[in-house]
Amino acid sequence: MPKALPVIDVTAPICCQPVSAGPMSDDVALELALRLKALADPVRIQLLSLLLADANGSACTCDLATGIGVAESTISHHLAQLRKAGMVASERRGMNVHHRANREALDALRLVLNPNPCC
Repeated sequence: MPKALPVIDVTAPICCQPVSAGPMSDDVALELALRLKALADPVRIQLLSLLLADANGSACTCDLATGIGVAESTISHHLAQLRKAGMVASERRGMNVHHRANREALDALRLVLNPNPCC
């Protein structure tokens, strides 16, 4: 069984200066690595792609499962990992749970990884 990701404070903004700015502290590097690890799965990348492309800005678990072609339980597992990393937010609406991508967190991650922060 895979080892669970350590819990990070998803209420805190994604850290720091771009990785090209110089050596990172151990804590900052760990936080960034945990967020990247949460994204390091093809199903999770597909989930984010569907959520970012959705015209309504959110989608229910059942629609995501249909869109990717895997079981709802598998989708729920992957969404939980993305939620722990602050990449997805979820909200219960009646019998369904709707999910949306946290665009601010994804933009911050993009900026941290940008080797040319001025551009």
